[in-house]
Amino acid sequence: MPFWKNEHITPAQIIILGFFFLILGGAMLLTLPFATNGPGGASFFDALFTATSATCVTGLVIHDTALYWSPFGQLVILLLIQIGGMGVVTMAVTIFMFSGRRIGLKQRWVMQESISAPQVGGIVRLTGFILKTSLAIEGAGAVLLAVRFCPQLGLLKGLWYAVFHSVSAFCNAGFDLMGPQDGPFSSLTSYVGDPLVSLTIAGLIVVGGIGFLTWHDFRAHGVHFSRYRLQSKLILCTTAALLLGGFLFFSLYEFRLPQWQDLSPGERSLAAAFQAVTPRTAGFNTVELARLSQPSQLLTILLMITGGAPGSTAGGFKITTLAILLLSIRAVFRRRDSAHCFGRRLSDDVLRSASAIFLLYLLLFLAGGVLICAIDQISLMAALFESASAIGTVGLSLGGTAALSAPSRFILIFLMYFGRVGGLTLIYAVSTTRRNSAQYPQEQVTVG
Repeated sequence: MPFWKNEHITPAQIIILGFFFLILGGAMLLTLPFATNGPGGASFFDALFTATSATCVTGLVIHDTALYWSPFGQLVILLLIQIGGMGVVTMAVTIFMFSGRRIGLKQRWVMQESISAPQVGGIVRLTGFILKTSLAIEGAGAVLLAVRFCPQLGLLKGLWYAVFHSVSAFCNAGFDLMGPQDGPFSSLTSYVGDPLVSLTIAGLIVVGGIGFLTWHDFRAHGVHFSRYRLQSKLILCTTAALLLGGFLFFSLYEFRLPQWQDLSPGERSLAAAFQAVTPRTAGFNTVELARLSQPSQLLTILLMITGGAPGSTAGGFKITTLAILLLSIRAVFRRRDSAHCFGRRLSDDVLRSASAIFLLYLLLFLAGGVLICAIDQISLMAALFESASAIGTVGLSLGGTAALSAPSRFILIFLMYFGRVGGLTLIYAVSTTRRNSAQYPQEQVTVG
């Protein structure tokens, strides 16, 4: 009997097992001799790292994707990105829908957990909407990128590059195929001044990262923002604030520094806009990240940890968690009993969950960075950058991923997996304690 039909397995356990088996299957395919360009094929550990990075839509790599992996290997990576970005459960249910098989209550419940839907009712229709909208957005992105890539690379290769980078950007993965044109691990640095490529990739990243339920609100209510559910309002407002704040910092500070004087004013503006977007779990870069100043590297780390929206292609500890924590802080400063926003009060359960998730991500991020620093004797900033990139499922790197030792790569694999399946999902999957409504006597403790 398939594990997802076992009545004793919870939706959270199905989600983490689904990602685990997808990673394992992808790793086995990538070890095949014809999955690489060179003779002998990839080692299982290299394939496991790449499969984890692709499935968890991260983008950290130890081999340049275009130079090391064959067309078959690249296709496997692309499929892992698509399934991992859309969610294993979503893709599995899509197959059930196309096969005409009946979707039971248990499957609908798992779907609800997978995409963070507010209710089970209408979940199948919502999944169909997500699939059609995703394919339409990826197709539109591929058409725009093909306008640039086909004249440069030829029709077939240009179309393949357009599809690959459109899917990779929409799923917030960060894998690229630019190695043969610009050298290993070059990403999109040769397109720093190209608005068509830069803005298309950035747009796909943002749309993929705001979440499926936000799209549904836009479809149902158009531009009538006041009718959106509270979660969509928080996602859009916080995303806009982070993007605007990041753009102003990079444009007014970072790209005015001497090391960027070789870029024209237009290129610096595009680079600032792209650099504000890409840490939001995307993983592409149009400038060399090692040339960034330390304040900019630190800001990039903070943006990477934040992540995208729940029920999206993005990872991280989710932007709604950040919004709830900020609203809670505002409530404390204003001496209010509860946090509220847009005329709605946030429950104490949500605040506790947000605090627990934030603390868990912070501890794992710091622990991972310190361990990598101690194991490989690299700078703490570089180690924290790798750790934040992994747990935020971003894929940006200062250039040290390929040089890390096996223990450090195992740390990154765990962080990528944790960052993609989500903190609460993993907690619920391993927790066996039932909710207890009994309360102990209350006593005040001074804080601050």
